[in-house]
Amino acid sequence: MSLSNFIPSVWSARILETLNTTHVYTNLMNRDYEGEISALGDTVKINSIGRVTIGTYTKNTDISAAETLTDAQTTLTIDTARYFNFQVDDIDAAQTKPKVMDAAMRDAAWGLADAIDLLIAGLYTQVPAANTQGTNGAPVVGGSLTAGSAMYDLLVNMAVDLDESNVPDDGNRFVVVPAWAHGVMLKDNRFINSTETGNQIRANGFIGKAAGFNVYKSNNVTKSGTASTDSHRIIAGHPMAWSYAEQVSEVEAYRPQLRFGDAVKGLLLCGYKVVRPTALALLYAKTAAS
Repeated sequence: MSLSNFIPSVWSARILETLNTTHVYTNLMNRDYEGEISALGDTVKINSIGRVTIGTYTKNTDISAAETLTDAQTTLTIDTARYFNFQVDDIDAAQTKPKVMDAAMRDAAWGLADAIDLLIAGLYTQVPAANTQGTNGAPVVGGSLTAGSAMYDLLVNMAVDLDESNVPDDGNRFVVVPAWAHGVMLKDNRFINSTETGNQIRANGFIGKAAGFNVYKSNNVTKSGTASTDSHRIIAGHPMAWSYAEQVSEVEAYRPQLRFGDAVKGLLLCGYKVVRPTALALLYAKTAAS
């Protein structure tokens, strides 16, 4: 890569493409918004409509006049910014600079996705108590890694919580689990893993289906402590529950003043918000001793 051949818009598009394949949580969010993102503090509008009134029909009686649909707008503030900044020395990369730069940009995009996903995983605090199983101090045991378990049954309970909250069961429900929970479910023949459905594990963490959920695996599922038996906060829900917007605002190549090399820095701007908390469910769970 040379600075004369560096096209920011091309690299921005490639970063966004990589983000879309490496995000786990943010790919499970609603991205229906209006507005342009150009700077920290910008806002975008999330549009929705109110409920349609259902009336009782009586034979030979006029129905009511057509109602005017009401709409609602929620403001999503772009209040999160993350950046990368790396350089490749002229001597170290004299023959392989294009490959090194390309690999570094992919790694930078992965790092951005990982950092944002971790923030989204922290939204478990906004799940209502009625949709929560277990507590931080008293998690539910999700099963043993050696003997299998009732992890599937816990997912069924989460599905019931969503059913009782009138969350659509339209094939878009999701749950994000830690690695141990995936291992437990692999011992349960009710879990349909991705190879059985004809899909390989995708870069965005999809691993299969269970209890009406599309199941994703992520190491960013938050945890109450560092011990192996501390509880994970497993979030399930529907994309209608939360919204996300992002934009690669700046990607710039430059020559560091005190180095002989090429450097690239980039800035990602994003915002996220829970708009329908009842469309999320939460499970505090830990693995049994193996």
